[in-house]
Amino acid sequence: MASPGSVLIVVENLPVPFDRRVWMEATALAGAGYEVSVISPKGKGFDRDRETIDGVDVYRHDLPVEGHSALTYLREYSTALLAESKLARRIYREKPFDVIHICNPPDLMFSFAAWFKLRHGVRVIFDHHDINPELYEAKFGRRDAFYALMRLVERCTFLTANVVITTGESYRAIALSRGGKRPKDVFIVRSAPDLSKFQPVTPVAAYKRGRRYLVGYVGVMGPQEGIDYLLRAVSTILKDQARDDISFMLIGGGPSCDDLVALAHELGLDDYVEFPGRVPDDELIARLSTCDVCVNPDPYNSFNDASVMNKVLEYMALKRPVVQFDLTEGRRSAGEASAYARRNDVPDLAKQIVDLLYDEQRRSRMGEEGYRRMRDELEWRHQVPKLLRAYARALAR
Repeated sequence: MASPGSVLIVVENLPVPFDRRVWMEATALAGAGYEVSVISPKGKGFDRDRETIDGVDVYRHDLPVEGHSALTYLREYSTALLAESKLARRIYREKPFDVIHICNPPDLMFSFAAWFKLRHGVRVIFDHHDINPELYEAKFGRRDAFYALMRLVERCTFLTANVVITTGESYRAIALSRGGKRPKDVFIVRSAPDLSKFQPVTPVAAYKRGRRYLVGYVGVMGPQEGIDYLLRAVSTILKDQARDDISFMLIGGGPSCDDLVALAHELGLDDYVEFPGRVPDDELIARLSTCDVCVNPDPYNSFNDASVMNKVLEYMALKRPVVQFDLTEGRRSAGEASAYARRNDVPDLAKQIVDLLYDEQRRSRMGEEGYRRMRDELEWRHQVPKLLRAYARALAR
């Protein structure tokens, strides 16, 4: 059977196969007969320049350490852009590709994607992971020259793309409005886990550290994730509500990790809050399966309100009830599987956590509802046909 085409996927945010969304896309395309190559940064134990995994050819480049200022981000992006462009041209010489699939952040890959489009007729798919202008504003709290630059390069990326893939309805609306795309060229492909590989397991009592309940979080620890809101809610629970039967576990790493550990110490939470860092997938599933409640503390802002958070979908896949602030895409994802605190209201976040912990029947009902939504509507097997339709649209002449 002839291959439907050759594909190059370029991602800078995370290495593959650690980037779960990109890796699921790559393997799904390979399974459908496409010849697939991926360019990604090195890191997180994936440091080989070149290897083939599950039929996907992976090429990796070095990446500077992530910084905390706009200038350090610019240095990181420019270094990566040069490496990605060189690798893409090398790959095209060895095995010409029909589609270049660019994943943001950042929105700079349009520059070399446009070259392949204009020079060789390669089709461009933009996989819209983050709305970068809003992400910049959430991180730095301002709209300045860099914000304007973000809007400009986002517009250039939309103009370059033949097809856009988004993670939810809000991003689709952005592609149609300020991206100027036609509805038939925009496809929603959610980042939901593959339930054949992401299933709840038997709880491990040791993770509760001798207490009755365990509340969990998993995700990047950056300035826009709202983990400071969660830590202040923990302080409210332990001190104002005088609860001492709850342990808290915050899994992950990121640029704000040290600051958050320091904040937990300042609030006197050392005995109750554990920071295990990044953990392997098997351990992650075991830890989350032990949690009685899982939290998404992303505060309300224009970025978080429009973004589908992978952590919420992962909680639902593991039958964990969720507590989060009342955000548009958070509610669209979780529905009745979540309790919703008033936006950015720390005392109400604390109240929703405690109320849910002490209502076992409600927790069980919400966990089952979340799993049902994943199984029947959201999990990865439901997304693959949408991905393949997006590719068919991109390749249609």
